[in-house]
Amino acid sequence: MQGKKEYQEKLFAQFQLSERIPKNNFYRRLKCVLDLEFLYMLTRPYYGESGQKSIDPVVFFKLCLVGYLENIISDRKLIDHCSMRLDILYFIGYDIDEELPWHSTISRTRQLYPESVFEEVFTKVFCMCVEKGMVSGHTQAIDSAPVKANASMDTLEPKVPEDELDEHLRKVRTLSSMDKEAPHRKSKGDRSDKGQRSVTANNKELDAIKGRNKKWAKDQDQRPGAGNKGAKYTSNKTHYSPTDPDARISVKPGKARKLNYLSQLSVDTAHHVITDIRAYHADGKDNQQLQDIVQRLQRRLWQQGFVFENCVADTGYSSGENYAFLESRGLKSFIPAHGTFKGGPDGFVYEQGTDSYRCPQGKTIPFTKEFRDHRTGTRKKEYRARKHICTGCPIRSSCLGKSAQEKKFGVTYYRAEYFRNIARVKSPQGRYMKGKRQSTVEPVFGTLTQFMGLRKINTIGIEQANKVMHLSAIAYNLKKYLKFDQKLVESGVGTPAFATLVKSAFELLFGPSLKRPKLAFPF
Repeated sequence: MQGKKEYQEKLFAQFQLSERIPKNNFYRRLKCVLDLEFLYMLTRPYYGESGQKSIDPVVFFKLCLVGYLENIISDRKLIDHCSMRLDILYFIGYDIDEELPWHSTISRTRQLYPESVFEEVFTKVFCMCVEKGMVSGHTQAIDSAPVKANASMDTLEPKVPEDELDEHLRKVRTLSSMDKEAPHRKSKGDRSDKGQRSVTANNKELDAIKGRNKKWAKDQDQRPGAGNKGAKYTSNKTHYSPTDPDARISVKPGKARKLNYLSQLSVDTAHHVITDIRAYHADGKDNQQLQDIVQRLQRRLWQQGFVFENCVADTGYSSGENYAFLESRGLKSFIPAHGTFKGGPDGFVYEQGTDSYRCPQGKTIPFTKEFRDHRTGTRKKEYRARKHICTGCPIRSSCLGKSAQEKKFGVTYYRAEYFRNIARVKSPQGRYMKGKRQSTVEPVFGTLTQFMGLRKINTIGIEQANKVMHLSAIAYNLKKYLKFDQKLVESGVGTPAFATLVKSAFELLFGPSLKRPKLAFPF
């Protein structure tokens, strides 16, 4: 006979949520392995002794993790989603007849806790991955990606210089007819301070911006749809966002300008576990942030008994200062040098013994002084020939040009470090490391931005953005943790953390080059 289901609500005399959740359910398994009891002691200083009880810190973090595991960045949508899922209710410790916290409570609690609390949870999950044998520690791949900020380009305001704003606009900005007829969108409030509203460009840069804006004004008047966000030229030195002053204007080739944060990510090459993540201003360069990343990363790995040996990154992290810094920390860099690096002028040969160059005509160009490049702030060495050396030279015109009387050029102070790094990059190990980087850190970034809630920062300020990035990384590592199938074999693969700890001790006591006694497990 044909069946027909009749639905009629009734009061449950007995209902156990745990009986409705399958044994292999993701959130049931996660509830068994994730212990966040330490949060009660960690967050106690941020609460008073009286008043209404707040949301449970463990429940707060579990709700946040669900948001990133389900790719939900809205707190309101997150609460609605959780209320409809029995497995999530079981994971956060709520029964079907209990009301979930109000969505604004999630926002306020996120602002209440400092960054250190979120980093502590990240470290806890990282330790879980270490104990399960998912981290090797010796090779780390580093990369960055812009993440959209919670602010609109339409609300940008010009920075105020020392003189009057109107006078400044007449000097450096030419308004198009679109700007004159339709005023730009205003933000609801200005969260910036006086320093963020001040112009940081010098007069030479302002003059360059003035010329570019004249061209843009003419183009905007002739282009249909000139009101789009990419039509108007903007700069971090002349404009700021009153909605989120920490957000910075950045652009990728072929894409529109946006207000972004920069996410710096480090991934262990063994099983793609995230070992470090942090938010930076989007107008900074990767090579300016590498040293901070490495110091933090090396400290975290050492605390877990690992020896950080190989630092793998792309060309954006290349600089002589970084190569020298990594060598001083005992690390081998696999970072391709910029294509502009030559180690000296074409046709000139470096003489290491005398620290000089020999020109194509066999004349010596000696070292004269050290200086700091005012454009890049990098340390350089100047080499200059005497005037009489270049007099009568057959290639004088092609070598010096029309006005110069003597040969003078600057070379990076870290020339030796550059060439040692280039040799490593071109070696078979360097080619292997390049493939490792492309197959490790780049897919992780794609997963975070597309499936783990990091496509946009839903908070305001760089401190809040850092919390968002840590939560996304925690959710990623937890998902990896539950999927990882540890293979315990006779060779002892299940004890990498202890093995690496012993390795670290030997290297600190006897040095990395000394032969170590053979142990019963591999390093």
